[in-house]
Amino acid sequence: MTETRWLNDDERQAWLRLMAVTMLLPSRLEAELKRDAGLSHFEYYVLAMISEAPGKSLPLTAVASKTNSSLSRLSHVVARLEKAGYLTRCASPTDGRTSIATLTDIGWQKVVASAPGHVDEVRSLVFDSLTSEQVRQLDDICARLLTTLDPDHLLLGITESATD
Repeated sequence: MTETRWLNDDERQAWLRLMAVTMLLPSRLEAELKRDAGLSHFEYYVLAMISEAPGKSLPLTAVASKTNSSLSRLSHVVARLEKAGYLTRCASPTDGRTSIATLTDIGWQKVVASAPGHVDEVRSLVFDSLTSEQVRQLDDICARLLTTLDPDHLLLGITESATD
């Protein structure tokens, strides 16, 4: 059995601050999106990832990867978004086992209407208090952490720079 490598004082302080950020930030983003857009943060994230894809369509497996979600959780959210008229689902023309989610015009309008408030909140909570150098450092730190947390690069489009 190996001896526990306890955190030193600097590591402990950094860890506690990271934990505070990871606990506080999602609830603040959730509150803004619920209040201003009537969406959960996850629902907005799903719509945003689909909106950025070519043709505003993505296989659900790709949406699950981009949102770090299980297909089961995603399926429930997609059903709600489909019921609200924000997206449609259909079988892939090349592989009937794969479902494709496509943003509707109403879904696109929802993303376009919701994005400015969400970006303002992200900017206010995260980036306004950082210098340009700190933003680069934050990106580097997150990229390095993701190489451990997501070694297979399942979060497509996010972790690609982590291997640079």
